[in-house]
Amino acid sequence: MLGWGFPPNVTGGLDTHVGELFDGLRERGVDVELVLPAEYAPEEREGIEGVPTGDGDIVTRIGRISKRFAERAGEFDVVHTHDWFGYGPGSRAKSNADVRWITSFHSLSTDRNVTPPQRELETERRVVERSDYLISVSHLLAHNLYEQYGGESHVIHNGFSTPIITGRDVKAELGIEGSMLFFVGRHTDQKGITHLLYAMKKLRDPSVTLVVGGKGHLTRQLEKFVELLGVEDRVEFVGYIPEEELGDYYASADAFVSPSLSEPFGITITEALAAGTHVVATPCGVAECLPDGLIVEVEPDSDSIADGIREVLAREEPPKYEPRTWEQVVDETVYVYETVVDGE
Repeated sequence: MLGWGFPPNVTGGLDTHVGELFDGLRERGVDVELVLPAEYAPEEREGIEGVPTGDGDIVTRIGRISKRFAERAGEFDVVHTHDWFGYGPGSRAKSNADVRWITSFHSLSTDRNVTPPQRELETERRVVERSDYLISVSHLLAHNLYEQYGGESHVIHNGFSTPIITGRDVKAELGIEGSMLFFVGRHTDQKGITHLLYAMKKLRDPSVTLVVGGKGHLTRQLEKFVELLGVEDRVEFVGYIPEEELGDYYASADAFVSPSLSEPFGITITEALAAGTHVVATPCGVAECLPDGLIVEVEPDSDSIADGIREVLAREEPPKYEPRTWEQVVDETVYVYETVVDGE
């Protein structure tokens, strides 16, 4: 299997999936080897090989992994890559060895970018055309994959993640006396943060404070936008939040808001729910695994988000649901491996 990062070194949604899947497969007795860039690989973990990738963009760096990935492929029945960056290694492995190539999609370039790089779009198309089997993390993503590239994929939803909660009162530390809203994620256009900030203006409620975690290339623009809206006294930017502190932010909040323009799954949503915090979210894949009405679903515009915030803050009982486990993800993935190897 090819990954990019591995928790706790890298903790994005794809990296969490790869880490949980790798550990779960090994616990099940599956012979699995994970190839990662050496700079993100955990040290001295059996079954994980880090390959130095050097400098350059992701395409250049992944290219340096391809040779080693293809060399190792001959020892296995299946090679499993994730998203578009797996094209080079997966394609080379399939050409050099008698293996079946499975690709899991966690998002598409159109999910991550307002104007997707043409190179990524073309690579995604090649992945769809050349892979033997495709997996999507939600029906929402599977639909988009088919619409854009004609690829039919099997859906295996992510597992739900539970953050570490120590009991720290972040709300009190920040001096918030009213309701606390929380957002965390990359500060990019696709996360829809501007709609959430504008919703704070439309709430017209001085007792509600939004805490914005994370960072990105839009951070300074977002801070300026808050000033222009005149809501700087109700929005708190706290920057990057270490993984071990994140659970206390979720638990301290009265509501978590996910305003993404596109969210193929939404692991942050599962973390918020696990902390007992209600969620307002735009369309997301994780909703497919939850009871109707548990998430207050809104459209990616400020009016709808403001209405959703009002609704969720009126809720008194904590969210009740049956979490999806990573063991289920492993079981369903093993079933796919067996199906592919048997040629069904």
